[in-house]
Amino acid sequence: MADNSNVVEGEVLKEKTTQAASEPGVANSEILINMESLIKGHISTIDKLSDESRKLKDMLDDIFTNDTTYQEHDKAAKEAAKIKQNTKRQILKQPQAADLDRKIKELKSELKENQASLSDYLQEYARMSGVNEIEGEDGEVREIVYTAKLIKKSSIFAGK
Repeated sequence: MADNSNVVEGEVLKEKTTQAASEPGVANSEILINMESLIKGHISTIDKLSDESRKLKDMLDDIFTNDTTYQEHDKAAKEAAKIKQNTKRQILKQPQAADLDRKIKELKSELKENQASLSDYLQEYARMSGVNEIEGEDGEVREIVYTAKLIKKSSIFAGK
């Protein structure tokens, strides 16, 4: 027979059924409303911080603009950069350098295309498998992560 010496009598309370628990859609909509509020708050904070940062940067730029020593050094640096760029252009006219430059650009383009394809494949793999990790050919386990960002719709259409 079981030892009941540690049993304490108590009152059994009937669980309260909330509307959110009985209707999953309501709970989800409340969560979405809260999430939307958080997102909007963060957007406002980011906009305020960006504006403040821009103002402070403008003030700092004005200090540099009004300093004659800095202006002289900036002018000399720009001239040196121009000379460096012209030298670089001359070297890139050499067949060996031009060939290497072309190959580098092709590889960068191919790398970018492969990274975009991999992103699509990983997203589909995670969706279909329900798993957010994958083991590579090297035996290393990697986690699938996503990055989201907001782009103003007016900016999308203005650029095209």
